[in-house]
Amino acid sequence: MRIGRLEEKRNSKLETRNSDFKGGTSDIASRLGEFRVSNFEFRSAFGFTLIELMVVLVLILILASFAMPMYHVAVVHAREAVLRDDLFTMRKLIDQYTIDKQQPPTSLDDLVEAGYLRGGLPVDPMTQSNETWRADIEDVPISADQSTSGVVDVHSGSDDTSLDGSAYSSW
Repeated sequence: MRIGRLEEKRNSKLETRNSDFKGGTSDIASRLGEFRVSNFEFRSAFGFTLIELMVVLVLILILASFAMPMYHVAVVHAREAVLRDDLFTMRKLIDQYTIDKQQPPTSLDDLVEAGYLRGGLPVDPMTQSNETWRADIEDVPISADQSTSGVVDVHSGSDDTSLDGSAYSSW
């Protein structure tokens, strides 16, 4: 008894589905829009209008305008981190050169020639050049009665200010 009812329900569902397609292609075309081959015209419910595309484009531009300043700050933070690391490394190598050779280097190029900086002078991330480093040259005591002049410190050649307000050349 129960199986008969299930078959009746299934058959009635199939009949309603078949009746939907008895109308032919005109019913399908009316559901999807009009399509005329002779006039090359197609109207469909699918797709976007120009206004909808413009609204999406404006929203994307607004979001991008919020992201650009954050991107710029992230780039400046990265350059400042590279500058701090380069200054720390070069100052440490100046001290090692002074201890090893018993005299300070006369220029930053002496560190490269002696093999302390194998890849050459690093590029100053603020000026994008390795020739703008500012070296502080002072008299360095070698012994109790002797002193020679040489590089004791190095700074960036940039005159710009950092995000915290201090000048890069003062680091």
